[in-house]
Amino acid sequence: MRIFLDTANLDELRKAARLGVVSGVTTNPSLAAKEGTGDLKSYRSVIQEIAGIIDGPISAEVISTDAAGMIREGRDIATWHPNVIVKLPSTLAGLEAIATLAKEGIKINQTLCFSVNQALLGAVAGTTFVSPFIGRLDDEGHDGMELVADIVKVFKEYHYPTQVLAASVRTPLHCTQAAKVGAHIATMPYKVLTQMMHHPLTDIGVARFLEDWNRTMKL
Repeated sequence: MRIFLDTANLDELRKAARLGVVSGVTTNPSLAAKEGTGDLKSYRSVIQEIAGIIDGPISAEVISTDAAGMIREGRDIATWHPNVIVKLPSTLAGLEAIATLAKEGIKINQTLCFSVNQALLGAVAGTTFVSPFIGRLDDEGHDGMELVADIVKVFKEYHYPTQVLAASVRTPLHCTQAAKVGAHIATMPYKVLTQMMHHPLTDIGVARFLEDWNRTMKL
């Protein structure tokens, strides 16, 4: 399973890049606005800076809600950098845009997916990635990971090339579960990435090793 970082924060991306495990980035209008890149020009600039930090797929989302607007924006976004993936929502208008842009060879990340049917239609239309939102489903009392597992199963059954990108990942446990059910990718905040490497027994072990070493050296 590949690891993507879900952020538009350049400092976080630089720190994550040094770890050598991040192979892609997902962004959205909310993350962009959080970093003060609320207009299209600055958003494009940040995406291009991200491309200089992480050499892998970088998802940039449209803001239009109609198919014509999504298609127009998607074509523009696709020119920002060769690694850019256009994010389109799991709506009827989004599906139309997916079908149109996919035929033009533009890679798509179908976002805000909350059902197998949405993922299935996106795969048929030609989306590159589909992003089921685990945390948001959990918030509503549903099992977000069950959705990821179901989508993986359907895609395997029918040999769809679309990759399953587990999104709205909020805990290290989400990452473990996503890997166990066969998600191709998990995208997560920087905080969750660092939590994945933390274990109290590791900290205790390191402390004991240092204590033993220091005691031996003193002798």
